[in-house]
Amino acid sequence: MSTLLYKLGKTAFRKPGYFIIGWVLILGIVISMISMNGIHISSEMKIEGTESQKVLDQLAKELPAASGGQGSVVFKAPDNERLDTPERLAAMMKGVNEVYGLNDVINPADYAAEASSSGAAADMAQAANMQQSAAASPPPYGPLIVEGVPVPGVLISSDGNIALFQFQFTIEQSAITQDVFDSVIHSVMTVENGTNITVLPGETLKTVSIGVGSAEIIGLIIAVIVLLITLGSVVAAGLPLVTALLGVGIGVGGAFSISKFIEMPSVTSVLALMVGLAVGIDYALFIVNRQRRMIIDQRLSAQEAAARAIGTSGSAVFFAGLTVIIALCGMLVIGLTFLSTMALVAAATVLINVFVALTLLPALLGLVGERICSPKAREKSVKHSKEGSHGVADRWVKFVIKYRWVTMIAIIVVLGVAATPITKMEMGIPGASSANLDTTARQSYDAISEGFGEGFNGPLILIAEPNHSSAQITPELLGNLVKELQSQKNIAQVTPLGMTEDLAIFSLIPKTGPNDKITKDLVNDLRSTESNIAQMNDVKLGVTGLTAVNIDMSSKLAQVFPIYVGIIILLSLIILLLVFRSIIVPIKATIGFLLSILATFGITTAVFQWGWLHSLFGFDTGGPLLSFMPIIVTGILYGLAMDYQVFLVSSMRESYVHGHRGIDSVVHGYNQVSRVVVAAAVIMVSVFAGFIFTDDVMIKQIGFTLAVGILIDAFIIRMGLVPAIMALFGDKSWALPKWLDRILPNLDVEGEKLIATLNAKENEPSKL
Repeated sequence: MSTLLYKLGKTAFRKPGYFIIGWVLILGIVISMISMNGIHISSEMKIEGTESQKVLDQLAKELPAASGGQGSVVFKAPDNERLDTPERLAAMMKGVNEVYGLNDVINPADYAAEASSSGAAADMAQAANMQQSAAASPPPYGPLIVEGVPVPGVLISSDGNIALFQFQFTIEQSAITQDVFDSVIHSVMTVENGTNITVLPGETLKTVSIGVGSAEIIGLIIAVIVLLITLGSVVAAGLPLVTALLGVGIGVGGAFSISKFIEMPSVTSVLALMVGLAVGIDYALFIVNRQRRMIIDQRLSAQEAAARAIGTSGSAVFFAGLTVIIALCGMLVIGLTFLSTMALVAAATVLINVFVALTLLPALLGLVGERICSPKAREKSVKHSKEGSHGVADRWVKFVIKYRWVTMIAIIVVLGVAATPITKMEMGIPGASSANLDTTARQSYDAISEGFGEGFNGPLILIAEPNHSSAQITPELLGNLVKELQSQKNIAQVTPLGMTEDLAIFSLIPKTGPNDKITKDLVNDLRSTESNIAQMNDVKLGVTGLTAVNIDMSSKLAQVFPIYVGIIILLSLIILLLVFRSIIVPIKATIGFLLSILATFGITTAVFQWGWLHSLFGFDTGGPLLSFMPIIVTGILYGLAMDYQVFLVSSMRESYVHGHRGIDSVVHGYNQVSRVVVAAAVIMVSVFAGFIFTDDVMIKQIGFTLAVGILIDAFIIRMGLVPAIMALFGDKSWALPKWLDRILPNLDVEGEKLIATLNAKENEPSKL
């Protein structure tokens, strides 16, 4: 492996034009494809195989009008004033009618006319009357009445201060474009003109829009500063940035270029950008740092040092990238399309960055030549060598080794305490209830809760169908279902929406909010075939709606998470076994990762769910953790943690292979790469931390969790626990059963064969 990469690196250094032009052409092709196909992103996150998705699919087939997404708008009068004055009623009616006149919104008048012609209107009216009689007490709201006629879809609070306008789209929520939402918002915002009415569009009237802002740029600036400090020159520091940006440009741009043909979730590009920038900078940093060390320490030419750096550190980069790719591709086994797309785009971006580091980077080093290492840096290194200087890394690793038992116990205890909040972790989809107080989504949520009850923020769609094919939905059955549903203690309101001979559909408002455990229990109880309602009426009930979809997503991901973790750990153990030819090292690496990931999720729970330090991270209210965040973060962190493991421990093994034994190999290997591992970790944390201060809470949570995970894994696990355990086992760390040693291929990641071959050539007598 190292010999092949050595030859590749030397060729790229000698003939940089071919490689540079090749990558520029690839980037040009990607840009051309984007210009032709455009960028198409979606907020769709279907959870195939779940109960809510099955109901949505059934509705789309049998009652297409009822399968569309839902929207809501709140109208709020100034304090102690009412909305039902003539001027304000006229303004609200104008806005409501404009919304009902849009092509993508269902007009209840048209729907009622269609239902009347089929006789369903009378059936639903009868059921609605039974609903009113079933109510234990009159609710603190009612329909908005204009000239003696109820306005379809509009409720008003008992004090007349708040009105809620709910309507339905003709297409599924996840397929609605921002243009449609903008049309609705434009129609209702006209209500504010001259009325002192505050219009608050609901959370569902927007798509996820994610871009790169100033916080992310600050993260890159910090990365540049770290590169300058680590590499000592503008030229050397610029190369990792150039290669990383090119790799991300091709990876993310390539995904955008085919987004016309493949469903591309909007969060996909951010995930690929996060991971691509972090690994792209780190991989190039390791190689450039290795080349500079060889130039200074071994007095090699820039060409020879670059080729050897690609052969040795390049091998580590290749296998480190492979672990990241495996961890990301492990998401494919979950079977969720949106997660699979995110994983594949991020994995492809990592793969491109690996190839860029192994081909474009040595080509750029060829252009730079000997300038990669300034005379000042060479003089400084020689001076330190003569003085026998021992840096912070040397003192730290010797301290850790001396007190290795104390170090290991302290790390385990500290991370164990940090992990304790994970027992209270709640998963869901962060929404308006946890949005910042100054956002319209949060203000709309609070107004709805105040005027109508928190459950109106998360309406459910319920369907009922006979258990037997010979049975039918009758008016009596429809009425009985409404009456029995309305009598349930956790249900605030039930409204029949439509019916056929085989299917009845209802809007159901819980008494509790979308993320409340009682709401989840209600959904599960309604779906149960053992429920009294289902058995007494001989029907099967199904529940969907955004709240039910989120409940199902969290449940499905919780079920597959252990399987996913098991798969990536197994595959990565095999890779680490091949790379290090050791049993202890892969097991130690995995245990260390499990400690770090548990502590990471514990801290994330305390911050985002319990609200600790919330003002520091730019949010006002705690809420559930993003349901698919643990899977995404675990995959990325496992891959990146193994990056540090490969770079750090491969240096220790290289020291062992080249003659250092016992603790000496640990100290020497640690001193060789610890500085650059720390720099790489700081860069990754900076890149990820930049996303903490975005407005989108989902990206905020992912960025925070990745930043904290890297901090813990790099600085506590790899810089503390790893050298302590390696010193504890000594040379036994590299022990391998003889039968296994015979069957495992020798990948020569440390470049032992390569260095031996090169030394042999140098010692050959010259031919006269």
